[in-house]
Amino acid sequence: MDIKSMRKEMEAELIGNILPFWMNRMKDEVNGGFYGRITGTGILMPEAEKGAILNARILWTFSAAYRLLGNEEYLTTATRAKRIIIDRFYDKEFGGIYWSLDYKGNPLDTKKQIYAIGFAIYGLSEYHRATGDKEALDYAIRLFEDIERYSFDSVKNGYCEALTRGWSELADMRLSDKDENECKTMNTHLHILEPYTNLYRVWKNDSLKSQLCNLIEIFIDKILNAETGHLELFFDEDWNSKYRIVSYGHDIEASWLIHEAALVLGDEALLEKVEPLVEFIAAAADEGLASDGAMAYETFLTKQRTDTDRHWWVQAENIVGHSNLYQHFDDEVALQKAFRCWEFIKKNLIDNRNGEWYWSIYADGMVNTDDDKAGFWKCPYHNGRMCMKIMERFS
Repeated sequence: MDIKSMRKEMEAELIGNILPFWMNRMKDEVNGGFYGRITGTGILMPEAEKGAILNARILWTFSAAYRLLGNEEYLTTATRAKRIIIDRFYDKEFGGIYWSLDYKGNPLDTKKQIYAIGFAIYGLSEYHRATGDKEALDYAIRLFEDIERYSFDSVKNGYCEALTRGWSELADMRLSDKDENECKTMNTHLHILEPYTNLYRVWKNDSLKSQLCNLIEIFIDKILNAETGHLELFFDEDWNSKYRIVSYGHDIEASWLIHEAALVLGDEALLEKVEPLVEFIAAAADEGLASDGAMAYETFLTKQRTDTDRHWWVQAENIVGHSNLYQHFDDEVALQKAFRCWEFIKKNLIDNRNGEWYWSIYADGMVNTDDDKAGFWKCPYHNGRMCMKIMERFS
């Protein structure tokens, strides 16, 4: 295996498997937009709720694919996603993005989860980047301003998790049932950093630049555990870390997203500060690497228990993170880790018969068909982005 071979295989995977699955299986021709769910056994659930995360990630993926490959079908799919985000998910009264719609496209859960608003910015800014569309940029800027107005903590720094539809305090701020109910989280900050970086590519605004720099500093000063190299996950409003959990996938994803943010900002002093930490965080993530080349999910330190399931998104980020080390730090060993993980993905996670990837492989090696093939959290973004990042970086 060499980088050219992996790049060629990933382009084939993107064009031949990932993107066609979403174009052919997920378009809702009855109620508009996209269906909310296909089960792990491939059964379409046409009346499933439609999540903001799924739709924003479809928008990002197909916008990026169109920007890279110029296929008009990708633009048509991206435009369909743009319309559903602006026409249905955007709250015309209070601003922000609804968390979910019912299957007919009516608001269902109207809370303002900042993570979801971040992904809407990510998708809309990418659509503008691919097409020059002014409407997409205007809405991305509006959503940026909403996050800054309602979620940013100007006293203690950072961003709160979630608010009510009208931007009041919310008792249950959890992103999902797996998360802890805390005011500030690594995950939401990571997925504000990511869209702010993409928005800055197309909108060189001073306030955005300042807040993007601040987000990098938050990761360095508040979220990164300077002793272990891992990211702490859950915090109270005063930035006290509340739980001892290591998320290997988020560590390796953060290593390259923080680096990308610093590169896009183009601040040499900041880059000098960030680059040693990129390697430090990636090395910590490698504690989750197994002998088969895949990366484990997470470790609960207080319980001394590791979830060794191989989740689809963790493997995709594993490859991008290690390829980033090879590209920018000439780390040949990291490239070999990327190759080994790609071999694992091809052998275990790609569903060559029914399309897309499985959610995960269990610790015993069995395929997980209990979790979705497409749904609220199972989107074309991690695996699609992996393919496109390798295609762009090693063209």
